[in-house]
Amino acid sequence: MTQLLIQRFSVPLEYPVVFTRDIFAAENNALADAISRREPQRRQRCLCVIEARVAELWPDLSARFSDYVRAHSGTLEQAAQTLIIPGAEECKNDPEALGKLHAYFEAARMDRHSTVIIIGGGGLQDLVGYAAATTHRGVRAVRVPTTVLSQADSGVGVKNGVNAFGKKNFLGTFAAPFAVIVDPSFLRTLPQRDAVAGMAEAIKVALIKDPAFFAWMRAQASALAGVEDEAVSYLVRRCAELHLTHIATAGDPFEFGSARPLDFGHWSAHKLETMTHHRLSHGEAVAIGIGIDTRYCVEAGLLSESDAESILSLIEQLGLSLWDSALEREGPTGLEVLHGLEEFREHLGGELTVTLLDGIGQGREVHALDLGLLKKSLSYLRTRARRPKSAVHPSTSP
Repeated sequence: MTQLLIQRFSVPLEYPVVFTRDIFAAENNALADAISRREPQRRQRCLCVIEARVAELWPDLSARFSDYVRAHSGTLEQAAQTLIIPGAEECKNDPEALGKLHAYFEAARMDRHSTVIIIGGGGLQDLVGYAAATTHRGVRAVRVPTTVLSQADSGVGVKNGVNAFGKKNFLGTFAAPFAVIVDPSFLRTLPQRDAVAGMAEAIKVALIKDPAFFAWMRAQASALAGVEDEAVSYLVRRCAELHLTHIATAGDPFEFGSARPLDFGHWSAHKLETMTHHRLSHGEAVAIGIGIDTRYCVEAGLLSESDAESILSLIEQLGLSLWDSALEREGPTGLEVLHGLEEFREHLGGELTVTLLDGIGQGREVHALDLGLLKKSLSYLRTRARRPKSAVHPSTSP
């Protein structure tokens, strides 16, 4: 006899994303309030993990965290000495990093009501978020992202993970942070290359979701390329808002389906990161990926030449490249970068689903790409990269 029981329930998720400055000033209650909001009467045990590069740029950061905890001693208790570890893809590629974090949490007697504060870029957020999510099935994680990319995109989302078996984010989990604190002050010490690379994700989300935001970026291209504070702060906030809205309203926050509508340009970007052994940062690879898919949309008759030119010229005006020599690398069965399509499908399983553009702000999902048109797109970008810049976009007006 067969019996079928269907179990169905939903668990509401809510977490604050706070924009503030000088997070560890004693008079700034944003962090303490975010940690204690569910149990304001209880003293909260917490510890801090800082990316090594951030600690170098902010040498007093660990001491400032400890001072902050002491200033809020009625609310916070430091559970262990601050841990400083490498970030970026280096930490996500280290097979021992996860176990070291688990050991650190165990030694500090972290429990499901304790809080890990993660200060660093997207790579560190991914690793430590994954370690926290797999300790006691979920230690609270408060993200303090420190790069344009992580403040605008990955740091406000629900993904955590590490690289394994030569594949990006092969191991990971969907786990919402307990809170996110965005402090643009950290961007002051960010190298220009990294700051500009992070803007690629803002271009991506604007192309899919918000044509007015894209127009604003075109008008502010010079200020953004110069990493001017006011322009970058607005870009970070608007991009984060668009990502948060998508996560909350698109109907698939944990990607149970085959679509990843916010991953325009990413099938080749992920492959390029691996092919270049992360010589290209994620943002730099995304910029190239956006270029490939934008030109493909023209070749496929989906996007006008003028819209495509506005996209490609913005990428170039920000100082990002549309080409890398790795795109010419041949594998046993053809151009190696094209294998990224199958890897993109495998990451979710099921049907290949790639987001393309019908226009700026108008995304569409397709389930196959024409390899001939992709090769034409790559040829176009290679030729464009070899032309004098003045011949590529003689006018920078919106």
